[in-house]
Amino acid sequence: MQKYFTLESARRLLPEVRRLIAQAMRAREEMAGIREHVEAFSEKVRVMGGVALHAGGAGAWRLNARRAAARMQEALESLNGLGVLIKDLDEGLVDFPALYRGEEVLLCWRMGEADIAWWHGVEEGFRGRKPVDEDFKSHHDGGGPPRA
Repeated sequence: MQKYFTLESARRLLPEVRRLIAQAMRAREEMAGIREHVEAFSEKVRVMGGVALHAGGAGAWRLNARRAAARMQEALESLNGLGVLIKDLDEGLVDFPALYRGEEVLLCWRMGEADIAWWHGVEEGFRGRKPVDEDFKSHHDGGGPPRA
């Protein structure tokens, strides 16, 4: 069953969403840094025709990558459990399903924005964002009692 948010219930969750998105983004950046380090090391090995590899170093890379992946997965699962839709982890873009005039729409928020101030239709995406105005506030609901 689809979970729907009111603007107010989504706003109440925003501090937790902000924390979880930041956690996922940091973990993803850490994994990318480890991958770059391993690729640079691999290129060095290729150019040099091989090197003695310290097993502890390789193990640490693997362990750090696994820990970062686990932190990212934990954050994404928590967001999913809240009913939030992750649209773009690079941008920190998430949507909160809502109803407007009886139709499903998405309240749209991106990392760095102070508040949830935009919405769009399900098929419109980010480029179709419209401001949350008085008409939207008067004609949207969460499909039942506020969830958060």
